[in-house]
Amino acid sequence: MHWLNYICAMKILMVCLGNICRSPLAEGILQNKIDQAGLPWKVDSAGTNGLHNGESPHRLSQKVATQHGIDISRQQSRRLVKEDFDRYDKIYAMAGDVVEEMEWIAREKFNSAKADLLLNELYPGQNRDVPDPWYGGEEGYHEVFELIDKACDALLQNQQQIVQTR
Repeated sequence: MHWLNYICAMKILMVCLGNICRSPLAEGILQNKIDQAGLPWKVDSAGTNGLHNGESPHRLSQKVATQHGIDISRQQSRRLVKEDFDRYDKIYAMAGDVVEEMEWIAREKFNSAKADLLLNELYPGQNRDVPDPWYGGEEGYHEVFELIDKACDALLQNQQQIVQTR
């Protein structure tokens, strides 16, 4: 049996500012990978500012995801709530300012053991941000997709190492 089948169900939340560019891509990419691996994990996404509540992901996020065989069109933006720290096992922020907003929103429920920057899976301890493609053209969405894709591969690899050391 494959190592991934031994990992218990995990709930992961991907968070960015508006929940229309980066975190929907991260949700879709990781969900696609865990579905392919047959893992019993659940992935969701949220934003810290709530300005796009109920909206679909940005058209360029959808376009780039579709070009990679991932459909994120049914996702709907929602705002992070402090109870998310009770609902999810791991909460990945796309950038440092997002972590700060998560702390402010969650207040007493903020758990630093659950929260981390997604790129710390790929570049441990470097606290790198996933750039926000909102302010640029389509090429930025492709770059963000590739970066998140690599980080999600690293996340799965890191989970494998944790399981193998137990």
